[in-house]
Amino acid sequence: MPDFKVASWNINSVRLRAPSVQKYAAESPADVLMLQEIKCRNGEFPEKALKDAGFPHLMVRGQKGWHGVAIASKHPIEELDCDPFCRNDEARHAGARINGIEFHNFYVPAGGDEPDPEINPRFAHKLDFLERMTAYFAKRKAENPDTPIVIGGDLNIAPHENDVWSHKQLLKVVSHTPVETEGMAKLQDSFDFIDVARAVYPEDEKLYSWWSYRNRDWKKSNRGRRLDHLWVTPALKDAATAHGRDALVIHRHARDWEKPSDHAPVQLTMKL
Repeated sequence: MPDFKVASWNINSVRLRAPSVQKYAAESPADVLMLQEIKCRNGEFPEKALKDAGFPHLMVRGQKGWHGVAIASKHPIEELDCDPFCRNDEARHAGARINGIEFHNFYVPAGGDEPDPEINPRFAHKLDFLERMTAYFAKRKAENPDTPIVIGGDLNIAPHENDVWSHKQLLKVVSHTPVETEGMAKLQDSFDFIDVARAVYPEDEKLYSWWSYRNRDWKKSNRGRRLDHLWVTPALKDAATAHGRDALVIHRHARDWEKPSDHAPVQLTMKL
């Protein structure tokens, strides 16, 4: 059976880091690349750079200023008509069917600094976004529990205690608070999603995909969080876990590239 590779990367400005996308594509070719925080409008997207990197098919959901997501593919893309996930009408989702598999690329709101929806509208927005995702996928499961779906993206939540550098110190920090991790657990249950990283790596192994720019030496401090995820529905579980721990790779070294994103690419190899 052939391998099919899908990657997710919060690129933190695709125009600024188009050379990094090309470098990554040359080093670790993927069939589908999901980008978040592209920070450009549709017409400003570096289409030529992505096509030169081996992705002739593009689906861009851009926006002026911040946010924005895109799906780049070696294979034809069929756009999906999905429920709105963002109450603020921000470009935070792109859905496509590629080679018979649904791909949903998400950029979940970060949520600001105060983990209280009563006083922080940004945090309330994040929780609402999660609830909409949960309702949508619960509905999809009821319609057809055998649908092959991949969720990828910057979900802005580190769910497990070994997905952060210090579980105890980050329990009151947005991205690892109980209300967020509980909301993510409900989302995961909505379609019995398999969090591939935790399906192939031991629970007690530290896994990070993001390191703050504030740390001068990110490797030395290693104060990371696993905010970037690739999940699959049960229909794809065997395919997604067939390669064991080699199935899911966090390309940490990209955090050391020139003008790096603060996120590293996460790549899944499925044996279809």
